[in-house]
Amino acid sequence: MPTTLASPVSSSSPSPSPIARASDANRRRTSASVVLRSVLEHGPVARSTIARLTGLSPASVTDYCARFARLGLIQEAAAPRRSNGVGRPHVPVDLDSSRFVVGGVHVAVPHTTVALLDLRGRVVASRELKHDGVFEPGRVLARAADGLAALLDAAPECRPLGVGFAAGGWVDREAGTVVEHPLLGWRDVPVRELIGARTGLPVHVDGHARALVNAERLFGRARGSRSVLHLFVGNVVDAAFATNDEVHHGPRSQAGAIAHLPLGGGTETCGCGRVGCLQVELSERTLCGRARAAGVIAGVNPMHLVRTAADGDPEAVRLLVERSRMTGRAAGLLLDILNPEVVVVTEVGAIHREDCLSALREEVGAERSGSVIPTSFPDSVLAVAGGAVALDVLYRDPLTVSPERT
Repeated sequence: MPTTLASPVSSSSPSPSPIARASDANRRRTSASVVLRSVLEHGPVARSTIARLTGLSPASVTDYCARFARLGLIQEAAAPRRSNGVGRPHVPVDLDSSRFVVGGVHVAVPHTTVALLDLRGRVVASRELKHDGVFEPGRVLARAADGLAALLDAAPECRPLGVGFAAGGWVDREAGTVVEHPLLGWRDVPVRELIGARTGLPVHVDGHARALVNAERLFGRARGSRSVLHLFVGNVVDAAFATNDEVHHGPRSQAGAIAHLPLGGGTETCGCGRVGCLQVELSERTLCGRARAAGVIAGVNPMHLVRTAADGDPEAVRLLVERSRMTGRAAGLLLDILNPEVVVVTEVGAIHREDCLSALREEVGAERSGSVIPTSFPDSVLAVAGGAVALDVLYRDPLTVSPERT
């Protein structure tokens, strides 16, 4: 088809100002986002219902749905629905989760998790790559990129839209770097550049607590909540807060760094020289160290402690419950400061044991315990964290999906 030129603008018709153009672009991006989010949350759903839910005109909804269908993000459901049994049937639309995936990379202290997630945030495939004492960032990220490539080779029907990367520590989303991760010994690591060069895919980077807030509001039990706090308690202890569907990042994405907040009743000496900092008290390193000292486990994997507790070992149970109780103390502190509607906790005891979750909620207090829930992704939290970084970008600006990838 020949290219046509737009008619020249007459001198009497001034072109829109940059502010007006930016406003129009933001409005289109927001409208596209709410339409695709409505399909995610309610699909299969009729276009007329989307219009009612979003407040957009039926014509706008139809236009966005047509664009999404051309991009391969949605499809018409098989069975049309009639409205009250009369008139033209409504043909509902739903996500097409059979075509696209995003890659997810989460770097933890003992291992890296690589995964493929579909458009509903479900893990299609995943692998765990142990570090075995090798923490040099270039090698770790090269192995992660190669691990993703292997997963994609094993699923030729899946087309990747991009890669999401998540980790603890200080992660700068805009720069695409891990600024500092003391436990890994990383500083100013250009993650976006390194993984992008290895995969040839767009790479999006964020901290794992913020990534999991986004996963909860898109795919989890916190969907629809006006404000959500996520507390991540692993080897790294950090937090993230979202209000009105926006995650707070702060300058250079430093928000959520709570490792050195004081925890009442703490006894461990932190590397900073103080006693009772959150991270040194609650980290999995400390938990497993106490378990080894008590002769309960021999290694550094907290799941071994969970399994020992499940087998009836009272000391293993005590260690897990006490750690969850102290996590509840930390959650209560953050509740006092931020007063969120929902608190999501990722902590191994609260995920796998009711007595641990009860102890955590008891420490928070009866009047607020109902707002505290464990992660919605108990068996795949690290895989989901990585993939959610890319999926958040997709659902915020779905029209940026590259046609070349469809």
